[in-house]
Amino acid sequence: MGKRVAETERKYEAAEQTGEPDLDGLPGVADVRVLEPAELDAVYVDTPDLRLATHKITLRRRTGGDDAGWHLKLPTSQADTRTEVHAPLGKQGRKGPRVPKSLLAEVAAIVRDRELVPVVRLRNTRKRLHLVDAQGAPLLEIAHDHVRATVPDHGADGPESTWTEVETELLDGDPALLDAVEKRLRAAGLRRSTSPSKLARALGDRLTAAPRPPSPPSSTGTAGDAVMTYVHEQVAAIMSWDPQVRRDEPDSVHQMRVSTRRLRSAFASFRRELDREATDPVGDELKWLAGVLGLERDREVLAERLRDRLAELPDDIVTETLTARIGGDAPVHEGARKELLRELAGPRYFRLLDTLEALLADPPLLDAAESPAAPAVAEAVSRDHRRLRRRVEHALRMTPGHERDLVLHDARKAAKRARYSSEAAQAVPALRKPAKKHTQRMKAVQQLLGEHQDSVICRDAVLRLASDAREAGEDTFPYGVLYQLERDAAAAAENELPKAWPASDRGKLAG
Repeated sequence: MGKRVAETERKYEAAEQTGEPDLDGLPGVADVRVLEPAELDAVYVDTPDLRLATHKITLRRRTGGDDAGWHLKLPTSQADTRTEVHAPLGKQGRKGPRVPKSLLAEVAAIVRDRELVPVVRLRNTRKRLHLVDAQGAPLLEIAHDHVRATVPDHGADGPESTWTEVETELLDGDPALLDAVEKRLRAAGLRRSTSPSKLARALGDRLTAAPRPPSPPSSTGTAGDAVMTYVHEQVAAIMSWDPQVRRDEPDSVHQMRVSTRRLRSAFASFRRELDREATDPVGDELKWLAGVLGLERDREVLAERLRDRLAELPDDIVTETLTARIGGDAPVHEGARKELLRELAGPRYFRLLDTLEALLADPPLLDAAESPAAPAVAEAVSRDHRRLRRRVEHALRMTPGHERDLVLHDARKAAKRARYSSEAAQAVPALRKPAKKHTQRMKAVQQLLGEHQDSVICRDAVLRLASDAREAGEDTFPYGVLYQLERDAAAAAENELPKAWPASDRGKLAG
């Protein structure tokens, strides 16, 4: 992936007749260094319907200056700050410059398989100065920009618009320096720009008229509002984790997979508020996506658990052959990752994202969605809890063995659903406190049942590894020890359940 940096900057325009700002006596500033002017030429690319710009993202290829190359700017939650991702200029293709794959991966969940085309060309004469400290290190840059913007029209540049603006960018100084400089700029007749970026100013009415991403409900007064607030959160999470999965960030696959499960679970929990004819097909696709993500995630979890168990074995039975067989799955990992990335670049995944976006824009709400949020959502949470209770109590009546393992696995899935619906309930002010407690109780049950299920899966893996070792003429005794360790772990979880369940089967939302 490209180089990532945080960029903190502010833009200003003339409010009236302006003069030169007084930059003397700024805190921590020892001198003002004037730099050579630069001629910058940037082409901004986007989808024809400006999907990047409406998500407050810019992607450009700029020549000139000391940072020529591709620049992707992504919004952050911090004021005046964006994440900037750099990539080299690269080579020209027959149809013009090609967007680097590293940058495409950052915005794939938004662009999907739509074409990227030039939408604005900005030519800028930039005059810069640096505020430096006593050692000569630059703290802040002030740039005076004379901008000429053209919007391509059928392959040719359209009419040119021009303006001037001032940009301040924090380099290595204290953020308070931005405020101190702003006071000087305001005193000189400048004000904060009314446009968030040069691109937005150049696009003007075209950007204003572009379709916007769906917004979550402004309140949670009705059951439908509460449900759709949670649905929005999960779709946003999937979109947010997507580029991190592509960058192979730690835990990203797991978190994206959890978001798909939360969303699918919400469709099931709130079936009285959401039309199942619309949500069931989406749920099926989410199940497919969770499976795609699981190709790598399940392998990671199993490999980590096997390594932990291996560390518990006596040194005298741990051989290089055993260690290699337990941990020698790198090719499997690489294959699973390639398959995952292939699916995330495919039409099925992109159409799922399109469908989710359409669902947010036009929620498939039933009449019950108009009910007051608190009682309707509380009933959904209680209904999920009662479902969990039936499964746990059934399992507790059974004797240990394969059939009980299956029932406990079903109980684990029910615990997840109960946890997720109580998470959704936290959006309703009247339910926030009891829902938070209920979520914690359901999480505890889920983790206990998850430990049991992980042991079941690990035992199956140990048996497969032992079979492979036997065929290769290797000693299988260590695998028997590993298997017994996992049996003990499962038994411990089963023994804990009768004591842990009563502590969770209580509270306002237990039903």
